[in-house]
Amino acid sequence: MPMVMADQHRSVSELLSNSKFDVNYAFGRVKRSLLHIAANCGSVECLVLLLKKGANPNYQDISGCTPLHLAARNGQKKCMSKLLEYSADVNICNNEGLTAIHWLAVNGRTELLHDLVQHVSNVDVEDAMGQTALHVACQNGHKTTVQCLLDSGADINRPNVSGATPLYFACSHGQRDTAQILLMRGAKYLPDKNGVTPLDLCVQGGYGETCEVLIQYHPRLFQTIIQMTQNEDLRENMLRQVLEHLSQQSESQYLKILTSLAEVATTNGHKLLSLSSNYEAQMKSLLRIVRIFCHVFRIGPSSPSNGNDMGYNGNKTPRSQVFKVRKVYDVVRKIDVKEMNFTKHAFINQTSHEQEPLELLWHSLDEWLVLIATELMKNKRNSANITSILLKQKGSDHQDAAPAPSFTTAGTEGRKDLSTDTVELKAYDVAGKQEACADCQDVISMTANRLSAVIQAFYMCCSCQMPQGMTSPRFIEFVCKHDDVLKCFVNRNPKIIFDHFHFLLECPELMSRFMHIIKAQPFKDRCEWFYEHLHAGQPDSDMVHRPVNENDILLVHRDSIFRSSCEVVSKANSAKLKQGIAVRFHGEEGMGQGVVREWFDILSSEIVNPDYALFTQSADGTTFQPNSNSSVNPDHLNYFRFAGQILGLALNHRQLVNIYFTRSFYKHILGIPVNYQDVASIDPEYAKNLQWILDNDISDLGLELTFSVETDVFGAMEEVPLKPGGASILVTQENKAEYVQLVTELRMTRAIQPQINAFLQGFHMFIPPSLIQLFDEYELELLLSGMPEIDVNDWLKNTEYTSGYERGDQVIQWFWDVVEELTQEERVLLLQFVTGSSRVPHGGFAHIMGGSGLQNFTIAAVPYTENLLPTSSTCINMLKLPEYPSKEILKDRLLVALHCGSYGYTMA
Repeated sequence: MPMVMADQHRSVSELLSNSKFDVNYAFGRVKRSLLHIAANCGSVECLVLLLKKGANPNYQDISGCTPLHLAARNGQKKCMSKLLEYSADVNICNNEGLTAIHWLAVNGRTELLHDLVQHVSNVDVEDAMGQTALHVACQNGHKTTVQCLLDSGADINRPNVSGATPLYFACSHGQRDTAQILLMRGAKYLPDKNGVTPLDLCVQGGYGETCEVLIQYHPRLFQTIIQMTQNEDLRENMLRQVLEHLSQQSESQYLKILTSLAEVATTNGHKLLSLSSNYEAQMKSLLRIVRIFCHVFRIGPSSPSNGNDMGYNGNKTPRSQVFKVRKVYDVVRKIDVKEMNFTKHAFINQTSHEQEPLELLWHSLDEWLVLIATELMKNKRNSANITSILLKQKGSDHQDAAPAPSFTTAGTEGRKDLSTDTVELKAYDVAGKQEACADCQDVISMTANRLSAVIQAFYMCCSCQMPQGMTSPRFIEFVCKHDDVLKCFVNRNPKIIFDHFHFLLECPELMSRFMHIIKAQPFKDRCEWFYEHLHAGQPDSDMVHRPVNENDILLVHRDSIFRSSCEVVSKANSAKLKQGIAVRFHGEEGMGQGVVREWFDILSSEIVNPDYALFTQSADGTTFQPNSNSSVNPDHLNYFRFAGQILGLALNHRQLVNIYFTRSFYKHILGIPVNYQDVASIDPEYAKNLQWILDNDISDLGLELTFSVETDVFGAMEEVPLKPGGASILVTQENKAEYVQLVTELRMTRAIQPQINAFLQGFHMFIPPSLIQLFDEYELELLLSGMPEIDVNDWLKNTEYTSGYERGDQVIQWFWDVVEELTQEERVLLLQFVTGSSRVPHGGFAHIMGGSGLQNFTIAAVPYTENLLPTSSTCINMLKLPEYPSKEILKDRLLVALHCGSYGYTMA
């Protein structure tokens, strides 16, 4: 056998001459003869020898393959010629029904196929699945092979057992060229037995080039693709890919696609506004279409200068997008300042054909909100119900998807005033269920989600026209105009913020209007929103331990983990780090989730290592604050930036760190101003002095304070002015609050401003400021360091009582019963509320620190008045608990204080 494989025909000839060996003997499990082996390896001399010795050219191995099959599969031309000379049967099928021409067609061996078809009686011979050679040639994109088969009489429309034609096969793999040959030769556009069409396959695979060919021969398919945007079973990114390619063919094609998408979006938007429609389905459909629309809009048409740079690779081809200044095609807006007034006249005589569809939807949205605002004002005066107005039926022949308020088009008579004649506007067709709708007492609850979804779509369309990071002036004006209605929606159903008002995270101008409502939402809901948007657009948000390739693994040294990690992280691609982290310690084989967790755990301890002088321990002994003298380390700012990167990465990948910072530092991360109470973390006595200044009249005390303070700089005292000319400005009863705030800012911010800036530079590489502001300083600590376990028995054992309370009092009994009923998260919130920290120190509650040293958790009595909330003094770990008349009231007031942020408030 080895001699046959090496084509040593003389040696083979001698062996055969000197033995009685049967040349048709079948070897091994596959039962192949020496002729099979020679044909498979291209050993033509041995093959001829074996044929002369009587080898059977049609002998089939265990899989049914003849030597001709193997020669055809491997393109052994000379072997094929000799086999045909010795009467090899070209029509024999193997066990799967494949003939020699199938193998030639699969591999695109056109020259050999041309020679072979002359010996074939039926070029359309089918395999076990009913597939001909033409099917497989089309599927694999072999153009000349397809032409050869067609020239030899292959049936261009022959279906296989499932009804799939050669065109179907070509489209299933995005083979544009073979699809074009078939269509040029008159191939029919036919679905398979399940109704799946060639276009369906092209769109499912994202094969834009092949879709383009189909549309050239069947123009009606263009609208079919547009309608496919409503099919949620199709992958959205594949649809985008197809439409992106089609839009690049010409300017007119680009506008046609945008106009068609706008029309479909408008139809879906009006259906969504119909109370008879399925909210969930229509909402998803509208937002999906608008996302695709915005994607195509941003891509823009292909310009003549750069042409269509999409070379064909037999499948889908990536395109280099050339960013260029181009004419803005106003399909969805009029962005000029003169046209930014979003009123009922916005589109009259001003919109082009391409603009009109979506402008009609935006106008309907505007009129809805104006109408609701009008009725809200009426309700404030007379509690009028607007249900009968909004659901009033005017006639019986309205379209199912008609928008509620009507509007005139360009060239019509003057528009009627909303406050008078909107009763006559078109109403919803509620499928014969008017009586049930008329019974509804709250139309806002019925329409808020629907209108909010359309608002989200409007924002997306406005944003796609603006440069990255800029908010559309038109949308800002829209929100300002409808501020009361939008807040009404959110107050009624806060979930709307998380479901549809994503624009708040991208619009600082608008976020402030809703921040108090957002902060009032459950911590868990905000966390989900945070991570949903943090990982938006990433292919897989759960990629912490899956590197893209070997070069993306962070290789660090254990003996210098801080410095080596700083070096590799600073060089790494931040976008890839966001998607996934893989860590390996030098000289060790281990990788995976455990190694990543260990890396974060060790680094979090190293960040506060005194040897680096980056952070100093605060007065409570458990938290850390940036060191104002960190410049003793020449690389301190680079290290602060690295520390920010590590905490940002940990938060991005939900990895907890074993480190806790002062409340003021968490505020710096969040962009929250510090106050004088934060000074207690670094200097409790100084904080008490500031408190005393605020609490007492300093007019006649002779303190002789000025707006300048002495600060220790590397052991030397330096006088630092709190404001220009501060050394000559006395502190008085009138300006003492300003003095306290400026002193606080000096101690807590100005003294460490370079360190804060460097840290935030690294942190914001992975965590956008707009997202982190969803939380307060207490919640940020929980996000970074996790939720500790709290031993309630230890807590109760180490609690003191004052101001009239004793352990056996009924209110105290109720309090501890309530604590037992609280969730773990609520217990942590209570601990934070009273002590300012979510952690119990090592050794338990007996080791809790206060402003002046060890200070037990303390509960003080407060006289009860209605609606009074518990308050706290975190410097002395004291909960000021009113003497509530019942356990139910106590629990209610305590939970309000914990969940709604009662810091600084006493009534709710």
